[in-house]
Amino acid sequence: MALTGRTGLLAALAAIVVLLAPEPGLVVLAAALVLGVLVTADLLLAGAVRGLRFQRDGERRVRLGQSATIGLVVDNPGGRRVRGVLRDAWQPSAGAAPRRVTLDVPARERRRLVTTLTPTRRGDREAVAVTVRSVGPLGLAARQRTFHVPWTVRVLPPFLSRRHLPARLARLRELDGRHPALVRGQGTEFDSLREYVVGDDVRSIDWRASARRSDVVVRTWRPERDRRVLIVLDTGRTSAGRVGDAPVPGSGPSGWPRLDWSMDAALLLAALAARAGDRVDFLAYDRVVRAQVSGASRTELLSSLVNSMAPIEAELVEADAAGMVAAVLSRARRRCLVVLLTDLNATAMEEGLLPVLPSLSSRHMVVVASVADPRVAGMAAGRGTAEAVYDAAAAERLRGERRAITAVLRRHGVEVVDALPEDVAPALADAYLALKAAGRL
Repeated sequence: MALTGRTGLLAALAAIVVLLAPEPGLVVLAAALVLGVLVTADLLLAGAVRGLRFQRDGERRVRLGQSATIGLVVDNPGGRRVRGVLRDAWQPSAGAAPRRVTLDVPARERRRLVTTLTPTRRGDREAVAVTVRSVGPLGLAARQRTFHVPWTVRVLPPFLSRRHLPARLARLRELDGRHPALVRGQGTEFDSLREYVVGDDVRSIDWRASARRSDVVVRTWRPERDRRVLIVLDTGRTSAGRVGDAPVPGSGPSGWPRLDWSMDAALLLAALAARAGDRVDFLAYDRVVRAQVSGASRTELLSSLVNSMAPIEAELVEADAAGMVAAVLSRARRRCLVVLLTDLNATAMEEGLLPVLPSLSSRHMVVVASVADPRVAGMAAGRGTAEAVYDAAAAERLRGERRAITAVLRRHGVEVVDALPEDVAPALADAYLALKAAGRL
């Protein structure tokens, strides 16, 4: 049982009457008796909530930054109308609205209520509880009960870098020779012969075909297809740092985690590589495998990736580089392109990845992609105060360490992409296209 605000108002009025009455004792007894009778009668006449039945329907997946609609059907099998308030409670990051709705379900009927979710975080957002308060006809008392009505909505990465895909696909068509602007002499798979024009690489001249035709002809090439690309996402502590501005409203004032920027870059690369005819696999790792996608078809790849990425959170532990390399080598026995999305943290690299990197780079083509913090560049430019000068010195030292680590990685034959949050996805896609054009995959 629950008392309403109207009951409190009546109690306050009764207290005033008691204070003004010549014989307060009798008035108190009478007021209490009347109020008790009214509350009891109102409670008995209120619709029963114990027998209410609930059923949910609606969306199971939504992209971060978009909204999902969830329906809640309230079935009243009892003999009295249920009037009152219903609260459909979700996790705070689910962004559920409205929080409370007016409920009016006649006897043996049902009503459908709608809750709109606008999540502010990736992952699985779950319904917590449904609380119903059925108020009596006088509005003095109410019956209240809480029900568990489960429903889970998976919030997927938003894939904001999708806008860069058309331009990269146009460049891919140029490499494949399906565009009027042919790329001459690049790739390693023979495509066709054509007449020589000024500017062609003389190494592409087919001398036997030229002798047969009495004219100089050159071979054209196309990038290799059906190669394997393994995208490895570092989910260790360095991926938890927030950098840049949050591109999705409500994601927080301090920016997006590096992990989310890396996911966005991985999705653009996967979409591009799949369209190029390459097979794309995915692995998320810190000290254990957090998620993996293997053998997905071109049509299922992006759906599988966003679904597996959605619940991943950064783990506040140091990534086990040796275990990560071992996991990669166990999954990629033939030469492939390994793209490692991690942070160019000097200490973590020197103690973790660099000692085990030769065993990986000797067998595979390796690209390391990292998200740089734009605040470092801003700090490096500060000179106004003594504090700003110290900040600038620290920022320059950090930038120097990243340049040094980049140089060491390149000496091991590793390609490095170090870009600002908004630029890392297109920069990684460009690096992939450059490797494709040079026939290095």
